This record gives sequence, structure tokens and C-alpha cells, in this order.
Amino acid sequence: MKKTKIDHYTDKEALDFHNTNKSGKIEIVSSKPMTTKRDLALAYSPGVAAPVREISKNPDAAYDYTTKGNLVAVISNGSAVLGMGNLGALASKPVMEGKAVLFKRFADIDSIDIEIDSSSTDEIIKSIKSIANSFGGINLEDIAAPDCFIIEEKLKEILDIPVFHDDQHGTAIITNAALINALDISKKSLKKIKIVVNGAGASAIACTNLLKKTGVPQKNITMLDSKGVLYRGRDNLNQWKSAHAIETKNRTLEDAIKNADVFLGLSSKSILSKKMVKKMAKNPIIFACANPDPEITPEEVEEVRNDAIIATGRSDYPNQVNNLIGFPYIFRGALDVRAKTINEEMKIAAANAIAALAREDVPDEVVAAMGGERPKYGKEYIIPSTFDPRLIVEIPVAVAKAAIKSGVARKEIKDFELYKEQLKQRLDPSVTIMQGINSQIKKKQRKIVFADGEDENTLKAAIAFKNSKLGIPILVGKKEKIREQLKNIGYSENLNIEIVNSTDKEKRERYANYLFKRLQRKEGLLERDCDRMVRNDRVIWSSCMVSCGDADGAVTGNTRKYAASLEKVNKVVDARPGEIMFGLNMIVNKGKTVFIGDTSVHEYPNANQLAEIAISSARVVRLFGFDPKVAFVSHSTFGQPATSRTKHIRDAVEILQDKKVDFQFDGDMQPDVALNDEYKELYSFSGIVGNANILIMPGQHSAAISYKMMKELGGAKVIGPFLIGLGQPIEIAPLRSSTSDILNLASVAAYSAGVINYNKKN
Repeated sequence: MKKTKIDHYTDKEALDFHNTNKSGKIEIVSSKPMTTKRDLALAYSPGVAAPVREISKNPDAAYDYTTKGNLVAVISNGSAVLGMGNLGALASKPVMEGKAVLFKRFADIDSIDIEIDSSSTDEIIKSIKSIANSFGGINLEDIAAPDCFIIEEKLKEILDIPVFHDDQHGTAIITNAALINALDISKKSLKKIKIVVNGAGASAIACTNLLKKTGVPQKNITMLDSKGVLYRGRDNLNQWKSAHAIETKNRTLEDAIKNADVFLGLSSKSILSKKMVKKMAKNPIIFACANPDPEITPEEVEEVRNDAIIATGRSDYPNQVNNLIGFPYIFRGALDVRAKTINEEMKIAAANAIAALAREDVPDEVVAAMGGERPKYGKEYIIPSTFDPRLIVEIPVAVAKAAIKSGVARKEIKDFELYKEQLKQRLDPSVTIMQGINSQIKKKQRKIVFADGEDENTLKAAIAFKNSKLGIPILVGKKEKIREQLKNIGYSENLNIEIVNSTDKEKRERYANYLFKRLQRKEGLLERDCDRMVRNDRVIWSSCMVSCGDADGAVTGNTRKYAASLEKVNKVVDARPGEIMFGLNMIVNKGKTVFIGDTSVHEYPNANQLAEIAISSARVVRLFGFDPKVAFVSHSTFGQPATSRTKHIRDAVEILQDKKVDFQFDGDMQPDVALNDEYKELYSFSGIVGNANILIMPGQHSAAISYKMMKELGGAKVIGPFLIGLGQPIEIAPLRSSTSDILNLASVAAYSAGVINYNKKN
């Protein structure tokens, strides 16, 4: 069973992350324009009176006229924060904000965190009841047992919106899904298996309840708490534990585990021994879900059993029981039918959908999203990956159907195929793309040079690249300055990371010689000129490292203007033969993904260059999983108004027509015509109008201005620019890029090094 090292970060990095730019992780953004006096009048007074009157007449109208239908409250009192205990309501706020971010990231659900400073169940129930009308659902989090049972049960009685304690039911649903498949693989029956549940907290009790609902007889489940087996007649069992007590002579885990088919651990580290595992039945199923350290490690199980199916709560082993597979999508389905509750039928439907997804053949687009891995249903793949993009479709549909069938839905979905397409649109494709790239590059650890090693953001990106197992970073800079920066960001100055600079005489001479051979005839440089360039310029040095085979790729920029970095890279590296070199940015905004080129190389590309940029862009965009649709944009649309400045654009279109390329294209057209489907009827002769996902700009000025304005004023997510067509995998980060921006470009460089044959010179 494969195991990888867990990512780690210093406390200072985590604190800086939460305190960079705006404090915290969430913000409120208006979904309507708020620019004119008319906008404000419609949003507030007097326009707001119209929806107020409608809601007063019909409370369900709040789903139509407010955010209620897509809004979840994430609520805690901080009594059980991340396994750290009762740290208080305010201390739980970063966790609840994090949960809100996960809702948005994975299911496009808006949520707000609410921390209730009380240990009284009555007071908490009353507080939530008083605010519940504002929300489409309530997610309870990190509330200690038995209070979490009391609070949830009472709220489900008095509220008509879903109330879901994820620590209980999320774990139960994912565990149940995993067990369905484990039993299928091991050829065992739910009604006949013997299960041992070690742990009697909120998640263990919820798991056991759901197991019984799906067909496991109560007498076949033995539950243990820290004092031993829950047996009938045992003193001091509360009502939730006593519901799972059975007639048995077993008193300890060692007694109960004999001939057990399933061990479900929701308890503590190393509680299950290898000796106990030996006593289990043939083809045992072992779910050791204690975090961060399981009840027994997969390696320990495999030392004594070769027939076991193993799952844990950790991401560094196969079969991770992770609530993230469940809760965002369960709420998505519940909200979309305006469900009054999340009932047992919906939970079982979610578990069955998750189990079924793991049994399906994994299609190519999912393989790409998962980094080229094609998992196959079996002992080491009984649960889908948390990054499987099919989750956003399969689980909400199953939950919505179950809600409708069981009578708790306020709203019908008439066309489920249309609903599936709408669900797909909620995904942020940039995240899926980068996840796929990162998963791919982890397989072969490539050496990537971070040219600006003394820069704080670059240094953080290099450390993240190393800690995330994306590859092997090499820092260029003075060792004493880098070590000082390491201390500033909370790491040991002796962190195991390679640092190089021009004091390495052997490398310096080799790089200077390489550069001299390249430039002596091009620029008439002398050997001493090339030696000085290598010694004094980190971009030159880093590019030489790649060109001379001492590294697989590089990322530079961030501390200087893009054009200055590109000029230096071009002294060392040419464009790939037969390729045009240009910058391509990926822009994600409001569910739409658009690629823009050329953003960084050609100031005024001619018609042939525009056509070549379009061809290369289409090739790259296909690698990212998109069907390329190219629009040549301009201030005019199909020649109106006709000016001399649009001729080269129309010529580029004709060049592509003559080449009979294998992608759709059209132009010239204004960007709103290219992107807004309201223009389709007006220009019905063009298949690109309103459908474009690649915008070829008439010049570098307009391209750079456009994407930077979209980023700064429109809040768009920008990845890139990717430097397309260069003869080596070197990426240039724009001036003052963030750590994440630099990390993404480093990953792209590592990915390019693996998929493109650069014919490196050594």
C-alpha cells in the first residue's frame, strides 16, 4: 500500500496565510451591479419593497428573491475543535470559515460562519431557531457529544430546513459507501457480517445508526468506548450508547475482534494490534479512521494479513474516508430541491451514489483531472478521490431524487439531464486543471530552479513545492540571505533545500562556455562578457542550468518586469523549432473560463503570427481538457467599423481557413460579442459568437490591459501567463506575483518538462 509524506507548513506560514490582504478566508460580494443610483434604488429603497411584500405574502418566495436558497450557516460553539478539545467559540472561527470555503470551492454554496458562545444546549437551540429563517440549511460542526445529538435532534423537530452535523453524518455516509464496496469485493453480505465499532462518540454512533438502516442486524454490531464493550446491563450508559448495547459475553476489543469481518475505528492511535488483526475473519475489512494517527497502520496490517481491505482517514494512503466527498454535494442536492430536512433516504442515496461512482470506469477527462492516474475498482480503490469532478454531478442528483421521492422537497426538478449540466458549470475548472497537473508531476520528481531564491514569495513557493511533493526545488541566491529569510518565515535556516549560486566554479565555467558558443556570433560577445553575465544574473544562471541539463525546468520573474526577464531568458534559450513564442493567460470568472493571448511577447503581431498564436493556443487548451473555440477580438465586429487596423485580424482568419485547422474560429469581433450569448441571434451565421473560450488579441497592449483589469477590477482568477513555444520549460512570473502564482507556474514548468520533448543540450 503506497504511502506519501503529509504536507506540512510552519505556524508562521499558516498565520501569514490567514492575515494576508484581508484577514480571514471569506468575504461578502454583491451578486448584482451597485454602480448607479438606479442600481441602489432597486437594491434597497424603494425597490426592495417589492420582494419584501412578496415574501410577507408567501415565505417560500424568499428562495426566489434572496440568497436563502444557496446559503448555509456553519455553526459551532467550539466545544470540540478539530480534536483539540473545548477551545471556545471564537477559537473555532478559523475552522468554520474554512468549512465555508470548502462549501464554495466544491459545490458553489455560499455560507457564513456563526460561533455561539454558550455551553447550554437550550441556549444554542434557541439561538439557531431564531436565525434559521435566513438560511437554506444549517451545518453543525465541532460540537461535543452528547450535546451535538441533543441540539441536532431538537432542531430537526422544530425547523423546516436541513440540519446536518457533519462530524456525525458526513463520516457515516462516506464510511457506509466504502463498506458497500469493500463487502462487494470481499464477497460478503451486509446481513451476515460481524462488525466491531471501536469508539462511541458522535461519528461512531452515526456510522452505526446508518449501518443498521442499510441492513446490518443490531446483534451483529459490537460497539466499544474507552471502558470496553457496550453490553446490556452495563452501568452508566447514556441513552445514545445504550441504544447500541447488545447481549454478549465479550468485554474487551481483543474479545470482540475474534472472527470479526469488519473493524471500524473512530477512536485513538494504535488501539488495534497485529495480534488482534490475525484473529479476524477471512478477507477482513479494516477502517482505521482515527486522525492524525490511525488505530493501526496499513503497513502493520499487511505484515500479518494479505487479504485485508484497508481504509484510513489520511490522504497519504489509498481509500481515504474524507467527509469532503460528501457534505458539499449532499447540501447541494438538498438546497436545489429546497428540502425541508436531510433524511435517512437522502443519506443512503448519497452513500450508494459514492459507492457506485468508485465502480465506474474512469473516463479520460477524469484521468486528466486526477493527474493521469486511472484508478481501478478494487482493494485500493473503494472510494472516489476528493478531486473527482464527477462528484458534483452524481451525489447531488441522487440526493435530490431521494428528497423528491421521500416527500421532503419543496421544488421538483423536471429535467435531470439539464440539472447535471448546470451542476458541471459550478466547478472551478482552474482548480481541476492544477490538481491534475500536480498529481501528474508527483510521479516523477523533477528539479525546478526558483531563480529569485531570496524573494520571500518565491522562497515560500519553493518550500511548498518541496513539501507538497511536487518536485525538487533548487534556489538561486546567496545562502546567508536565504537562510535569513527562512528564519523570517518560521523555518530552520538549515532546511534541507538545495541553494546554488555563481560561487560554484565548475557550473559557472560550463554555463559561460555554453553561453559563449551561443552568443559569440549573434552578439559578438567575448568569453569574459558571458562569464560576467552568468556570475551576475540569476535569470541567465537559472536558464543555463536548464539548458545544460542540471535542472528540468525553472520559474523566474516576480522581482523584475516580465519583459526584462524574457529578454534574459532569450539570450540562453530560443523558441522551439516551428513554434511561435507567446504568453497565454487562463482567466476564470463567474463560472466561465477564457484563455487570452498574446499577453506578453509580441507587441503588434502580424496576420501570420496571430494565426500561429491561435493554432498553438488551441493545442494547449486541448491539453487542459477544453474544446478550443477561438475568437479574434477587435474594436470592430465582422468589419464594422472598417479600419486599416483590423485588416491583419481578418487576414489571420483567412489564413486559418486556408490551413483547414481542426478547431472552430471566427473574427473579427468585439469581446462582448465573443463572450455573451445574447448576440447569437444577431450573428447566427457564426458558431463562435457567445461561445468563445480563446481570445486572440490584436496586440500585447490590449491583451495585458484586459487581463489585468479583469483581475483587479472584476475579481477574476488569473493563472499565467504560460510561456508557450519556448525551447525549454521555463516560466516567467509577472512582477510581484503571489506565492500561489509562482507555485502554479513551477508546477506548469515541471509538467511541460514531462510532456514536451525539448531535446535538451548538455
